[in-house]
Amino acid sequence: MRDIPEEMAARIESGAATLCHAWRVTRADGVALGFTDHDQVLAVDGTPCSPIEGFEAGAREGEAGFEPGSLTLAGHLGEGDDALTEAAIGAGLFDRARVELWRVDWMRPDLKVRLWVGRIRALKREGGRLTVELEGPLAALDRQIGRTYGRLCEARLGDGRCGVDLEAHPGARCDKRWETCVGTFGNGVNFRGFPDTPGDDFIAAHPVDGGRHDGRSRR
Repeated sequence: MRDIPEEMAARIESGAATLCHAWRVTRADGVALGFTDHDQVLAVDGTPCSPIEGFEAGAREGEAGFEPGSLTLAGHLGEGDDALTEAAIGAGLFDRARVELWRVDWMRPDLKVRLWVGRIRALKREGGRLTVELEGPLAALDRQIGRTYGRLCEARLGDGRCGVDLEAHPGARCDKRWETCVGTFGNGVNFRGFPDTPGDDFIAAHPVDGGRHDGRSRR
């Protein structure tokens, strides 16, 4: 349950025009950065939040149930913003960084309520435009630990475990099956599944005359 000051609650209910959003990011090295969609610098819990033009907050997803919550932020960032340089992003300083979203009264920055908290799942900067995808606390319950046996591949097409060159296969899709991995991509050596795992068809099978019955691979 959110702790909303009575005065802040009244302003939210009235639709006061003095309300804005502020984002506070705590990097892996402990440095705290702040941003806001207001046109002036705001201090939120001691963190200066700098205005960013064209900042857009995407729709939040998975607020209920066990799906990870997410929030996409996109904005045009000036080249002079030292905190969000390609070097800092490439160094991993923003990997798994903590992000807090606040609703703030810019006339009284002490009047605020925290709407959402999460961590950075993916971050991409192109042409001065930054896109951040976040995951909420429930994402930890959706994270796979270890491996499970199954016929389908666990890797994503083109990731480090898969190794397929996406530029060589534009528009290609993978259905995770061994036949597709070998026949379409010639990538059987990197297949991350167990295509010979017995399924219902194996359980329902019955002995037949002829063929090979020496326990070797069925391939």
